[in-house]
Amino acid sequence: MTKRANYLFIDKQDNEYIVSMTPELQDDIGTVGYVDFSDEESVKKDDSLASIEASKTVMEILSPLNGTVSARNEAAVSEPSLLNSAKQEENWLVKLTDVDEEAFAGLEDA
Repeated sequence: MTKRANYLFIDKQDNEYIVSMTPELQDDIGTVGYVDFSDEESVKKDDSLASIEASKTVMEILSPLNGTVSARNEAAVSEPSLLNSAKQEENWLVKLTDVDEEAFAGLEDA
């Protein structure tokens, strides 16, 4: 099941919630040239997940949900353009666990 919030897709797979940018956000920011992930393990809604520098802007990616960061797309640190990929296995930002199911269900359907 996929939801959307803050121009992000949140895809639930088993007990993980995979956060990635929507195609609209990818287009709006341009080619990503740098990404710096937050070191926080536990995040609240609207906490920073990552700082991104792209051809059109510099921005913070804010968490759409409370949760625990279980994984970061470390490959994107050395190859930031992966975040512009159309393939979800390449363009994801973080994976969250310990997410409130009701909060997830309350997000907009993708």
